[in-house]
Amino acid sequence: MSTAAPAPPAAADKVPRTERGRQTLRKLLNAAEIEFGEKGFHEASINGITTRAGTALGSFYTYFDSKEAIFRALVGDLSARVREAARQRQEEPRPALEQERVALTGFLRFAATHKEIYQIIDEAKFVDPESYREHYRSTARRILDRLEAGIARGELRDDLEEAHAWAIMGMNVFLGMRYAVWDDEDPDRIAAVAADILGRGIAKA
Repeated sequence: MSTAAPAPPAAADKVPRTERGRQTLRKLLNAAEIEFGEKGFHEASINGITTRAGTALGSFYTYFDSKEAIFRALVGDLSARVREAARQRQEEPRPALEQERVALTGFLRFAATHKEIYQIIDEAKFVDPESYREHYRSTARRILDRLEAGIARGELRDDLEEAHAWAIMGMNVFLGMRYAVWDDEDPDRIAAVAADILGRGIAKA
């Protein structure tokens, strides 16, 4: 499991103020990822989460008021970790299409080691629709920001818009499902295929 800093819970008064508290919260979120991923939201339980985390039941209620609250926090946490996985591979300036390739590679690597993400995000559509929408809105915004930066540098067509960002995201989501969750394919190869589509299209020259 990642040790990246977790997204804070919804209630500001429950944000941990000590390193020990942050570690406990991280354990709870990691455990919730497994519990919800294996059992689904309705079959998962708070007891199951705390048992997996190796924490007392009281520790759960220090940070969350309900199963719904930790599920909501988990969706935000996974979104933040996906963002970080893509960002870590873009520390050096790169051309626009290369940025998309390395961002997708980072996502594929993350999805391959956090296969529960697809079930959890899909369930959020029914359990907490706003966090489901925000997960995809924020992802599309990051892609659009990169596209606009590429336009500004003169590397990309100047008519690209939000719909293009959503189309790229849709491609990435299904590539992750097929090649990182269902099967473990080489993420660099799959990202290269996607980059080729973005760079050359699919029409015969």
